[in-house]
Amino acid sequence: MRKVQIGMVKPGDKVAKPIFQENGNVLLGEGVELNDRYIDRLQNLGIDFLFIEDGLTEDLIPEDTIREETRKQAVDTIYKTMNSFKDQTVTKGRTIAPDMGRNFRAVFGQIMQDLSSRPNMLVNLTSIHAMDGYLFQHSFNVAVLAGIMGMAKGFNRNQLEELGIGALLFDIGMTKVPQKLLANTGRYTAEDHKIIHSHAKDGFDILRKYHDISIVSAHCALQHHERFNGSGYPRGLKENEIHMYAQIVGLADTFDALTSPRPHRKRYTASEAIEFLFAAGGTFFDLDLIKLFCRHISIYPISTSLLLSTGQVGVVSENNELAVHRPRVRIIMEANGTQPASPYEIELKDELFITIVKEL
Repeated sequence: MRKVQIGMVKPGDKVAKPIFQENGNVLLGEGVELNDRYIDRLQNLGIDFLFIEDGLTEDLIPEDTIREETRKQAVDTIYKTMNSFKDQTVTKGRTIAPDMGRNFRAVFGQIMQDLSSRPNMLVNLTSIHAMDGYLFQHSFNVAVLAGIMGMAKGFNRNQLEELGIGALLFDIGMTKVPQKLLANTGRYTAEDHKIIHSHAKDGFDILRKYHDISIVSAHCALQHHERFNGSGYPRGLKENEIHMYAQIVGLADTFDALTSPRPHRKRYTASEAIEFLFAAGGTFFDLDLIKLFCRHISIYPISTSLLLSTGQVGVVSENNELAVHRPRVRIIMEANGTQPASPYEIELKDELFITIVKEL
């Protein structure tokens, strides 16, 4: 299969990986043949790339970090929980999501089981979802990234659970933000910023009321927008004043937000997001934490199409954990636009004079 931008998809191409709705259910399944109506619909939903079947790369299958069953259960739990806080008319006078702590403990336990069964700690987030489902899928992705970071830092089981629950629920305060602000494609006013910034404290106030959710998990909601140099909100904390869980969640939040399409901008590629993070080292985030994070991110997931400095087009066929920015690529088009007689592969970590120009 091959990952391509939506503008390169043609009628007759077949979906190679499922595309999901906001609640985690399948929107378009594997094997569906695309037509103009489907392609237009996907673009209207904010989907800007997808995986298609391709004879030259049919054996290249990106390994999902988390099983589809785990992802669906997690996103569905996040979806139902957050919507219960949005729709308080039906819950007025009684506790909202009374089993929230227990439910999210089970969800993160399954995520950790999937992460622990992997042969390496290189994260590959390849699921595709409609933009309407950003909040729910984003919380799931942040929890996966935070879980990998916790494992890399050697956290014990209790610490991983505290971090994971905080990561799954760090954005629950966004349920208090009016939907029109979340969908805004223009500039925010000072009042808009004030309302949006309140989600950090709102989230903390929600979580701290649950006796089975640790107060340090709740601090992931309160502090995930604090920044290493003190420029964040709501309290302007800096360096070690920010709890380590919140530092990890804030970093994962930023990376996944940058690499997701939003109403006001296109997504950044993973490599562009990594560049941003390194530029923010020592200011927005602890540089050592960034370095650890970047060692466990698949910058160019398997089946990603790349334009090389030679003018050739290649598809990532293998990642190297020790050189994540220099994958092995399968050449599917030569610089003159012709297809090679048979695809062949280049190991970029050995070809130092060949660089990656951009993702296609």
